[in-house]
Amino acid sequence: MAKTETDTPQIYLITPTSFDLATFGPQLAAVLDAHDVACVRLVMASTDEGLIAKAGDALREIAHARDVAIVISDHITMVERLGLDGVHLSDGAHQVRYARKELGADAIVGVHSNTSRHDGMSAGEAGADYVCFGPVRENTLGDGSFAETDLFQWWSEVIEVPVVAEGLINLEMIKTLTPMTDFFAIGDEIWGTDDPAATLGTMIDAIKA
Repeated sequence: MAKTETDTPQIYLITPTSFDLATFGPQLAAVLDAHDVACVRLVMASTDEGLIAKAGDALREIAHARDVAIVISDHITMVERLGLDGVHLSDGAHQVRYARKELGADAIVGVHSNTSRHDGMSAGEAGADYVCFGPVRENTLGDGSFAETDLFQWWSEVIEVPVVAEGLINLEMIKTLTPMTDFFAIGDEIWGTDDPAATLGTMIDAIKA
């Protein structure tokens, strides 16, 4: 995942952590058919590797049929087995070099650095293809910390590694962060709605506004 060639951030879709393939597969296909998406991240709460592999196979076919990359959260050893494009590391920068060594130079290796500028810089220096920060606004979960706008502003001005805004994305934050992020990671923000494709369309309209 490279920095955008224009000033318009790209969309990076995140799956629900639990889903029924029979309904989610067509739902994902409909969203990908309706909108340009840079990447899909498979995230599953289950530890059942058989279940994860089944989902990975199905979603890979849907994504690759539409020329969309697909990565998996944390399961480095499953990337090549499932024919995925890379891995998203949710626990910071310390596994980046290992993932790069295991998966090779062409694989996508991304990192979530929460709200830490230092962790993000460490991930970039270790070879991450992108760094995620978020959530992007205050919430009632955890300690309430969030990635402030100043972090995205600074990163976009100083660091070459693409940056992803993730977590609690809404229209207001899209308008604020569009000038200073390369990707918006969107997941629960659309999957819980009656029409995910339409909801994402509204978000994309806000990016382009």
